Amino acid sequence: MAIRDSAQVGVSRIGQRRQVVIPKAVFEALHLQKGDFLEMTVERGRLAIHPKRLVDVGDVLTKSEAAKVRSGEAQIRAGRSKPWPTVKHDLGR
Repeated sequence: MAIRDSAQVGVSRIGQRRQVVIPKAVFEALHLQKGDFLEMTVERGRLAIHPKRLVDVGDVLTKSEAAKVRSGEAQIRAGRSKPWPTVKHDLGR
């Protein structure tokens, strides 16, 4: 298992129900928490394990929402944005 940030190495044994214990040093290096999900793939005959964050269906932007976000980000990059107090004043609030 390769860890990008550091060279934490651990050995684990496969348990009775195919369970594997993640060594503490690796667990902490990846900032894992109980209940986190892991994606496991086979790459060139090696097991690769990557932390995975799941997203609720309701948390995904629609196409029109995503387009608005991209437009807003483009405006920010182009320097065409206003600070919140100015926007709030323009709205009369």
